[in-house]
Amino acid sequence: MIIPAIDLIDGQVVRLYQGDYNQQTTFALSPLSQLQSYQAQGAQWLHIVDLTGAKDPDLRQTALIAELVNGLKANIQVGGGIRSEAQVAELLEIGVKRVVIGSLAVKETALVQSWFTKYGSDAICLALDVNINEEGEKIVAVSGWQSGGGKTLESLVEAFTPYGLKHALVTDISRDGTLKGSNTELYQEIAQLYPDITWQASGGIATLEDVAAVRDSGANGIIIGKALLIENFSVEEAIQCWPNA
Repeated sequence: MIIPAIDLIDGQVVRLYQGDYNQQTTFALSPLSQLQSYQAQGAQWLHIVDLTGAKDPDLRQTALIAELVNGLKANIQVGGGIRSEAQVAELLEIGVKRVVIGSLAVKETALVQSWFTKYGSDAICLALDVNINEEGEKIVAVSGWQSGGGKTLESLVEAFTPYGLKHALVTDISRDGTLKGSNTELYQEIAQLYPDITWQASGGIATLEDVAAVRDSGANGIIIGKALLIENFSVEEAIQCWPNA
């Protein structure tokens, strides 16, 4: 499934290079108009990242996200700065279909496990954003990629599988915002290891050939941000390459 994405800082559509807030590109676009365009081209899911909230949870852009949800019919998945159950409940109440949890799954695993039990596995997606070290270990980053979490992707998957983990978004940070192609080997590996999880790939997509490579890797969906913003291809073309299930 093709999942178009926008990242938001202070209400503006932006992209970061490898998650670096000091390497920010701002696009003169209306977030709602952009998402409505993606929806009109056939997107059934849309992905919103609150980068302001990821950096400072006290500044989460919940009011803006509520406006976006109200202006769209597609399913909305939201991540960034979620640190409490109240914030999860708030997003679900305003109509977000799936909440993306990253740092907290590393830092407070038991707390997030309890949310799977309470809200169900379809309401939560784990964001496993990894730095791959020289030994090949997939170390999950935390706090808007501003620090390392010290846990591996595999250890977190195994911690959440007993609680019904169903959706996981995996980003190779070294590829994010680079337009250098996706780490298809990573997705092949984890799809084979954990075939029962719906894997969303993210990071590095530049061309329709990249989309096809991820499609063939065993991932179940793909998050596409920058390539759509700079019009390398359209949502419609991406869906033709990888039809929505």
